[in-house]
Amino acid sequence: QVQLVESGGGLVQPGGSLRLSCAVSETVFVINDMGWFRQAPGKRHRELVARITREDSTTYADAVKGRFTISRDNAQKTVSVQMNSLKPEDTAIYYCYAEARPRSDSLFYDYWGQGTQVTVSS
Repeated sequence: QVQLVESGGGLVQPGGSLRLSCAVSETVFVINDMGWFRQAPGKRHRELVARITREDSTTYADAVKGRFTISRDNAQKTVSVQMNSLKPEDTAIYYCYAEARPRSDSLFYDYWGQGTQVTVSS
């Protein structure tokens, strides 16, 4: 069973920084896109924060451009996001995801982490 294990959330003051990391716990045949979504308090849906392809092409939500940087390590099967200049509106549960093929003969599936809380408050 493929699992994504997240770490790095917490409480930070406005203007501060946090780094979230996520590791794929099991051996998989190949991982395509990896990234982060978030769900803010009172919001019904998760929104994309940042995405990175196997070739390191990145996409960011407009709200985080210039403040967040996503990276991945294909050998370690990890994805991280460095979050700088954090704002109260960044408060949310952050979820990592990976689009992966667990075996050579399987389809691609989306796998999700359990979520980690980020709170930006003074």
